[in-house]
Amino acid sequence: MTGPADRPPAVDTAPDAVPDPGGDAADDADFWHLRLYVAGQSPRSLSAYSNLSALCEQHLAGRYAIEVIDLEQQPSLARTDDILAVPTLVRRLPAPLRRIIGDLSDADRVRIGLRLQPPASG
Repeated sequence: MTGPADRPPAVDTAPDAVPDPGGDAADDADFWHLRLYVAGQSPRSLSAYSNLSALCEQHLAGRYAIEVIDLEQQPSLARTDDILAVPTLVRRLPAPLRRIIGDLSDADRVRIGLRLQPPASG
């Protein structure tokens, strides 16, 4: 059974809205705006959100915003990023736009797909 902490937050935003990360972080070229399209609270949707959150905390701490779009609640938003399957992750910033379909469980595949550099070892 999943609790509220395991569920992705519901987002009720306009298609081009970017969550305010606080301050001027959205103006920083290093800021990442990620949009995750899901279908309700399905296991794959929950897994995708959990996997994405962990990856972002590891590689982008303090430099990202995740916008979750539930297509069961807002099906018309699928047209915004040409979504054909869920879950789908769309990297809106930094450009260029990139898409990854699936539950994001293969961290290396997601990192490569997003063109995310591995964390510096040291």
